[in-house]
Amino acid sequence: MSRTTLDTAALAHDLRLAVMRFSRRLRNQRVDTSVTLTHLAALSTLKRHGPMSPGELAAHERVQPPSMTRVVVALEGMGLVSRTPHPTDGRQVIIGLTDAAEELLSAEARAREAWLSERLQELTAQERAVLREAAAIMDTLASG
Repeated sequence: MSRTTLDTAALAHDLRLAVMRFSRRLRNQRVDTSVTLTHLAALSTLKRHGPMSPGELAAHERVQPPSMTRVVVALEGMGLVSRTPHPTDGRQVIIGLTDAAEELLSAEARAREAWLSERLQELTAQERAVLREAAAIMDTLASG
């Protein structure tokens, strides 16, 4: 293997571990731990893509429909989603966010951003500039 290939492989390893640790720390900055990460993922998908059927939500989350049905039932019980009749298929329903879910998602984002802001303030201006560039590069990697 060439030196470039080895360097790239080492970078991929280091970056993967750093991103996983960082993601775990960020996820731990929770407002309401009674809502699971699975619940938050489903709510975030609904926020990003809008109301949809439970089957569509399961497909977005890459889980089986019966698993998503359990998630939707739990979220409905917490008052975080509502069901409305499907406009063209009387056998289905559409799942949408309630105002409580919108507030929960906003509070979760604020808590994580507050934690991250505090951590970023501990860095030098140069380190923050490097991270600003790295964020753009990571966004490009995630898009491709």
